[in-house]
Amino acid sequence: MTKLTRRHVLGAIALAGLVAVPGATPARAAIQPMSVVATTGMIADLVRTVGGDRVRVRQLMGEGVDPHLYRATRTDIGAMLSSQIVFYNGLLLEGRLTDALVKIATSGKPVFAVTELIDEGALLQPAGGEGHFDPHAWMDPRVWALAVDVVREKLAQRDPAGAAVYEANAKRLRDEIQRLDAYAETLLNRTPPEQRVLVTAHDAFGYFGRRYGFEVLGVQGLSTESEAGLKQVEELVSLLVKRRIPAVFVESTIPERSVRALIAGAKAQRHEVIIGGELYSDAMGPPGTYEGTYVGMIDHNVTTIARALGLKPPEGGFQGRLARKE
Repeated sequence: MTKLTRRHVLGAIALAGLVAVPGATPARAAIQPMSVVATTGMIADLVRTVGGDRVRVRQLMGEGVDPHLYRATRTDIGAMLSSQIVFYNGLLLEGRLTDALVKIATSGKPVFAVTELIDEGALLQPAGGEGHFDPHAWMDPRVWALAVDVVREKLAQRDPAGAAVYEANAKRLRDEIQRLDAYAETLLNRTPPEQRVLVTAHDAFGYFGRRYGFEVLGVQGLSTESEAGLKQVEELVSLLVKRRIPAVFVESTIPERSVRALIAGAKAQRHEVIIGGELYSDAMGPPGTYEGTYVGMIDHNVTTIARALGLKPPEGGFQGRLARKE
């Protein structure tokens, strides 16, 4: 089954499940929160923000967890089966969890990919991606805003009495994402063209690069299951030296060794490269922090990249809420 076909099949299964599964009536949903399972932190944050007090969200993957490699536990399966709705990213981000999601969907449970409203023309299909779309759509705030609408729509279908609440919360979140995007664009546009190169541990920032005009290079491919080859490392080292790129970035979900290899290789050729900071790629920051929200995650990344490339962003970032650097 092709990736695109699976994407459509899961959407159809989820709609069938929505009709077939007896669930909370509007009266019941008003009495107790709707139980929702979300695979990643980015999705869980959307559901919590849009759903407010009307939802109770269980997040499968926490801080620092790589979704490409994550395997569902027996507890995860039980949580999905007992929930009223399951939200996942789709586009094969969840990798090894995908088969479990398919089984849950075919059992009649409403299972929805938050990327389902994204037009295929807005999705990246990188060379060497074996016909698959890049799943890291949240890296472009304008694209990820479409996921807000998926969450709003599916929650309202399940709980019509809460439709007005979901719409109001979704609008506030979309407006905040729009302001975040404007901040990022204004700040990053000050980067000299020759420095608009983002080198990271794996190729998770393609949407970010497209949106803000950066060339993005990852030591590993779209999935962290791929291994960085010696040739790839050597090519990146040569690029760092030739273009005098000052900084590379590590990611919170991936060991630093591949990025450290780049730094060592450049140093051997008498070019000093620093680690510009740690970026959030496939998972957000610690729970309960600003960086542990979608907006805070992107704010952190934008501000960290700008600072490493010699710009002077506000110390606290977009909203003045970023953790202070010691």
